[in-house]
Amino acid sequence: MVASDHGRRAYIGSFTAAGGLGITTAAVHPGTGALTPLHSTDVLPNPSYLAVSPDGRFLYAVSETPAGTAAAFALTPQGPELPAPAVPVDGADPTHLTLADGHLVTANYSSGSVSTLPVRADGTLTGPATVLAHQGSGPQTDRQEGPHAHAVLPDPSGRWLLSVDLGTDSVRSCALAPADGTLSVHAETRLRPGSGPRHLTFHPRGDRAYVLNELDPTVTVCRWDAGTGALTPLGETRLLPDGADEAGTFPSELVVSPDGRFAWAANRGHDSLAVLSLDGDTATLVTTVPCGGHWPRDLALHPDGRHLYVANERSGDVTWFTLDPATGLPERGGSVEAPAASCVVFA
Repeated sequence: MVASDHGRRAYIGSFTAAGGLGITTAAVHPGTGALTPLHSTDVLPNPSYLAVSPDGRFLYAVSETPAGTAAAFALTPQGPELPAPAVPVDGADPTHLTLADGHLVTANYSSGSVSTLPVRADGTLTGPATVLAHQGSGPQTDRQEGPHAHAVLPDPSGRWLLSVDLGTDSVRSCALAPADGTLSVHAETRLRPGSGPRHLTFHPRGDRAYVLNELDPTVTVCRWDAGTGALTPLGETRLLPDGADEAGTFPSELVVSPDGRFAWAANRGHDSLAVLSLDGDTATLVTTVPCGGHWPRDLALHPDGRHLYVANERSGDVTWFTLDPATGLPERGGSVEAPAASCVVFA
């Protein structure tokens, strides 16, 4: 048995419809970052994306299904337990979730909407959901026939929620009314038509944001003004080396190092990790390295920033890498079997 990181656990989400185990709990080695699976639960279909409560007592999950639900799991020594039934989000195929101002907020891909659910004092969820429907479309008619909200997250100030929409090539800055969970659009930033923004992450300083584009393998560097809620595109960086065939490559996730010097992006199809150097208003591609499997759907940094984890959906594994703090280059450490893996979080 691998020693745990002072009780730290990793939680791996997966697609049960594709043979996944649901939510798998794994121990984390304190030195190498290696994962040792402990147990799994499949009581929630397709828990494709997860989030841990700030106090570490609850694990929240979307159920990425046409019916669209979200659930709160109590984290116990025996693993995640479901104290109350999952709650409808009133949106189809939720792909992402976050916690903000006493609410759970989900991005619903197929319905192109964002939903908020109240979180009770005991950590469980209640409804009904309050829904903000996106409007619009994009030029790639096979993927952008309408809105497709893919991610939603708070900005570092906690004042705004940003909703990333692949179908409308835009990011919406929203205000959340804690009293009733209503979301209102404050501003909408248009990105390059056909880029298909999927996810967004912030620089540790809080004044820059990086939008990962799925339909074109690029990342858009943006200025973020928390005072005005304004997101301003500054430039794009390609995520594949010169001469690489971009057909069939669909980036999925990007994470930034705690010191803000590096970022790493997952390239599905190319099955690589793009290593980026961050400097002011620019992101520079340093190199790409193999992701350790096939179809990397998610990336996660260990809280200490020393290890990077890749959920390889189609090869069914989670691979971990040790990060060189001077160069940002990942060195493969190992992997564990995780069928249809889609997400990794830590508690």
